[in-house]
Amino acid sequence: MHSELLKYYIAIELIPNVGSITAKKLIAYCGDVEAVFLEKKSTLNKILGIGNVLVESISANRDEALKMAEIEINFIEKNKIKTFVYTEKDYPKRLHICDDSPVVLFAKGDVDFNCAKVLSIVGTRKATDYGTELCEKIIADLAVTHKPVIVSGLAYGIDVCAHKAALQNGLKTIAVMGTGLNIVYPSRHINIANQILQQGAVISDFTSQSTFDRTNFLSRNRIIAGLADATIVVESGRKGGALVTADIAASYNRDVLTFPARVGDEYSAGCNWLIKTNKAALIENMKDIEYVLGWTSKNDEPKQLPLFDTLNEKEMLIINHLKKTDTDTIDNISHEINIPMSQLSAMLLSLEFGGYIKSLPGKSYSLKKI
Repeated sequence: MHSELLKYYIAIELIPNVGSITAKKLIAYCGDVEAVFLEKKSTLNKILGIGNVLVESISANRDEALKMAEIEINFIEKNKIKTFVYTEKDYPKRLHICDDSPVVLFAKGDVDFNCAKVLSIVGTRKATDYGTELCEKIIADLAVTHKPVIVSGLAYGIDVCAHKAALQNGLKTIAVMGTGLNIVYPSRHINIANQILQQGAVISDFTSQSTFDRTNFLSRNRIIAGLADATIVVESGRKGGALVTADIAASYNRDVLTFPARVGDEYSAGCNWLIKTNKAALIENMKDIEYVLGWTSKNDEPKQLPLFDTLNEKEMLIINHLKKTDTDTIDNISHEINIPMSQLSAMLLSLEFGGYIKSLPGKSYSLKKI
């Protein structure tokens, strides 16, 4: 994208009180991002849900936001940072369907955001030996059979364990930062961050001018959840960022998985709570992950799908869509092939009874191997 246009996309979220959802609403209403900075107050006031306070903020701060965006573009060019804008084709597809995904994502390194299998792995900063061993083993097992990209937040504990295990097992890994890409936090993990750049990417939606704030780390959790097919909570207390990420993943209709713990274990109480409240599937090993996500092991004998001669045109649209996506949610299937939810539910049930597809947790479906 040309730097002049990119400047406006960066600037829009630098305006106080303009978050990702509002920014996209403004761009859609005004027709393009540049127009947001040119519109009069009277026009902005007509946008449903914006309100006078926000209109005043846009009017008072847009010039300063553009100046800051120009500074950021210089930083981007100097440090060879890649940018992914939500209107562009290279924007991560899994993240794109999340309403609150960032307008611009900044990245260093190299990784395919749209590869077949992506898992987010999160947990407590105070990881125990038990949690660390679980994390290392599950990633080692997944590396042999599925080779997923591993996403986490580079924090102490389970996060950095997941990154290290991915690197050790030859997997691509993505570190989602709660700071701009001019800072590695915590600084003790700078060597790990440098290794990730050789075998993945370090990404953020914060600019290099962003003020360090601990609330940023809660905000970045939406990216950790949005980039992946599922979020695995390895070990977590009853409160903490891992549970926030799990809640966000569930709100995106993504699967949440977690390991059970002994009653009374302080640093795994959150995992048991997720299971108890039906917010996460209980897993003990890789086979459980395969079952929940509908992943097929390489060792599974390949078998052919039933013949499709008897299926109608709309049923074939579903089949062909699942051939492309491998697994997808009912909401996304309805959107992609333009079949109303009321009709689609019945059709999916019919295809499931016919042995063509199988239903998965999280209102997802995949082709059935028979």
